[in-house]
Amino acid sequence: MKKYLFLNVALLLGGFMQAQLANDTIALRKIYDYCLTESKCYKNLEYLATKIGGRISGSQQAEKAVEWAKKAMLEAGADTVFLQACMVPHWERGKKEVCKITDLTTQLNKFLNVCALGSSVGTPPKGLTAQVIEIKNFDELEKLGTAAIKNKIVFYNVFLDPKKINTGEAYGESVRYRWAGASRASKYGAVACVVRSMSTARNDFPHTGNMGYDTSISKVKIPALALSYNAADVLSENLKKNPNLKMTLATNCRNLPEKRSYNVVGQINGSQNPKAFIIAGGHLDSWDNGQGAHDDGAGVVQSIELLSVFKTLGIKPKHSLRAVAFMNEENGLAGGKAYAAVAIANKEKHIAALETDAGGFTPRGFNVDTLNGLFKKVKSWKPLFEPYFVDKIDPEGGGADISPLEKQGVPCIGFEPDSQRYFDYHHTADDTFDKINKRELELGAAAIAALLYLIDKN
Repeated sequence: MKKYLFLNVALLLGGFMQAQLANDTIALRKIYDYCLTESKCYKNLEYLATKIGGRISGSQQAEKAVEWAKKAMLEAGADTVFLQACMVPHWERGKKEVCKITDLTTQLNKFLNVCALGSSVGTPPKGLTAQVIEIKNFDELEKLGTAAIKNKIVFYNVFLDPKKINTGEAYGESVRYRWAGASRASKYGAVACVVRSMSTARNDFPHTGNMGYDTSISKVKIPALALSYNAADVLSENLKKNPNLKMTLATNCRNLPEKRSYNVVGQINGSQNPKAFIIAGGHLDSWDNGQGAHDDGAGVVQSIELLSVFKTLGIKPKHSLRAVAFMNEENGLAGGKAYAAVAIANKEKHIAALETDAGGFTPRGFNVDTLNGLFKKVKSWKPLFEPYFVDKIDPEGGGADISPLEKQGVPCIGFEPDSQRYFDYHHTADDTFDKINKRELELGAAAIAALLYLIDKN
C-alpha cells in the first residue's frame, strides 16, 4: 500500500513540475517576444549615449543622466522612482593630452595617441620631458630600482593575454598596472608613467580607466596616461632603435572637491512580499572620452526595460522589483556603497541582486552566487534558457556596484554577454552608440527580465 501511495505522490509531483515547466516556458516566450518587438531599450540608449554622452561623476552630463533615468523609469511603468544621494569624486580631464617622442639622432618627432587615466594628476603647465624606460612587469621594475628609473617616464608594456578565452580574466590580470603603476614607478623616482591600453584591438583608441595613488608606497603623485595599442607598438619599436629617446607629455587633468550626485531607483511594488527586493542594475556614469554606450549605458537601459516588461505584460511580482542606475562605478563606487548603506538603514531584505556591466552583446549566461541555494535554483532553469542560447550558468557571480550587497549576504548575479569585443571599446572614445546591435541589446534585456521573473515566482 505504501509503495502505491509513494508512486502516486511521485506521479502527482512529476505532473505538477511538468505543468510548471510548461507555464514557465510560455512566460519566457512572452518576455522574449515583447523585448524583440516592443522594447524601448535601444531608443533609450540612443538618447542617453548621443544626447547626453560621456557622463563622468561630478559632471553636468552626469546630472543630466540622473534626470533622464528618473523620467525613463517612470515612462517604463515604475510605481515609484526615487533618488539616493551619494558624494562622488569630481575629476576633470581638461583639454586634450599631448604625447610626443623625439630622437635627435634619427630626426624622430612623432605624436602618439594617449589619454590621461582617471584620477591622475596633471603635468606641470608646460608639460614634462624625460627619457623613457620600458618595463614588462613589476618584478622587472623592482630589480632595476632607483638607479635605472629615477627622472624617467616608465612605460608599462604589458599585453592583454590573447590566450584567455574569457577576456575579462585577461583584463583582470593586466589592470593592476593601470591602477598601481604610477605609485610603484614613483617609488623609484619616475616622473610619469604610461601604460599600454588594456585591449587586444590593434587601433589608435587609447583606453582610459581609473588609477589610484598609494601613499604608503610613494607620497609623490606622478601623471599617468594610457597609450593606444598602436602607439605602444611605435614606442616600443623606437626604444629598441634608441633607448635614449625622449618623451614629452602635457596633460591638464585635475581633481576637484567632491560633489553630490545620485543613484536612480525605479520600483514595482510586490503583491505578496513588498518589503523583499530583487534588483537589476547598471552604472549610469561613464568615462568622458566616449558616449558610454556599452559601458554601461547598455546595462542601465536593460535594467529599466525590466520595469517595462512586467508592467506591459501585466506580470505582478510577488516581491518588489527594482531597476537601479548606480552612480560612480568608474572611479569610486560611491553609488554601490550608498545603496547598500540605505539597505542596512531601512532593514531591507534583498532576495537577489543582478548587475549588467559587460556590454550590450549577445547574452551567453549568468554567473550566480552559491548563497542561499540560488546557484542550484538558477542552474535548474537552464533548460528554459537553452532555446535562447543562454546556456552558461556558472558559480561565483556579482559585480562592482552590487559587491557591497554581497558583503551583507545578498546572493549576487553577474549577467554575462559575449565578451570577445567588449575590450575593443571599453573606456575609449570608440564606445559609441553605433557600436550597439539592437537585437543583441534586446536579447540581453529579455534574458535579464526572464531570470528575475523566475527568481520572483520561485
